[in-house]
Amino acid sequence: MLTKGPTEFESRIVSEHFNYLKRLTEGGVVILAGRTQNTDYSSFGIVLLKAETIGAACEIMLNDPAVKNKVFRAELFPYKTSLFNPNNAK
Repeated sequence: MLTKGPTEFESRIVSEHFNYLKRLTEGGVVILAGRTQNTDYSSFGIVLLKAETIGAACEIMLNDPAVKNKVFRAELFPYKTSLFNPNNAK
C-alpha cells in the first residue's frame, strides 16, 4: 500500500481509521498518533492512548477499523510514563 498506493478499499478503511483516532483524540483518549515517513516494510504507526486497564486499551485497539479489517496489524505495549515535560510537546 505504501509503495504502490492503496486500493479503493484500503483508502476507505484508512480514512475510517483516521476518523476513529480523531474522535478518540477529541474525547481525551488518544494522546498522540502518527506514523513514520518511510515507505518500505519497516514503516509503522504509533498511538499513545489513555485507558483504565490493559483490557480497555486492547478493546480500543481492536475496534480500530484498520485493525478490524486487517489493513493494519496492531500490537499493544503497556507503557508507564517516567518523565514528561508538556512544554517540550509544543
